[in-house]
Amino acid sequence: MKLTTITMVTVDGVMQGLGAADEDRSGGFERGGWVAPLFDDEATAFLNQVYQRADAFLFGRRTYEIFAGSWGSWDDPGDSPIWTALNTLAKYVASTTLTEPRWANTTVLSGDLAAAVGELKAKPGRELQVHGSGALFRWLLDNAFVDEMNLFIFPVVVGQCTRLFPDSGPDTALDLVDSRFTPKGVTIQAYRPTGRPWYATATM
Repeated sequence: MKLTTITMVTVDGVMQGLGAADEDRSGGFERGGWVAPLFDDEATAFLNQVYQRADAFLFGRRTYEIFAGSWGSWDDPGDSPIWTALNTLAKYVASTTLTEPRWANTTVLSGDLAAAVGELKAKPGRELQVHGSGALFRWLLDNAFVDEMNLFIFPVVVGQCTRLFPDSGPDTALDLVDSRFTPKGVTIQAYRPTGRPWYATATM
């Protein structure tokens, strides 16, 4: 399976508490729910297509618990590719603290994560998708497990709390493989990591 990441971020890189005001208030975050006013029909249609490509999901603990408490607790609406994928496909959680997952078809990966992810990627299928899960995303990218990075960039500056990338860390070159935008200004970019970037050596 190809490991793909799907992350919704603001222009200033914030990825925390996107769904609702009280979704994730850790660190004193008070500006949650920034996605809803900007998520239009085209963004919804594309996200539905993304979920239809999945054969399994890999989550960090916090994102898993947010999804389990929402998508995992809602009744089947009958017309949601996202609900269907999340509630019928295998889910894996990278966690050393989660012991009793409450969502069906969930496996906790508490041992050697690199070996476990390698085994998952070796399974037949289309995509092993990672939604949100910032700490896990950074670890996967740093350890060269990410095959494709999908960013939904929303036209808003939130100005506080958890961002997708830290202030310092490993550098990565990216090839743009797809790009689109929606009527409300959401830009959707797909990138393929290609190793270390090249830097200019001459002085202007």
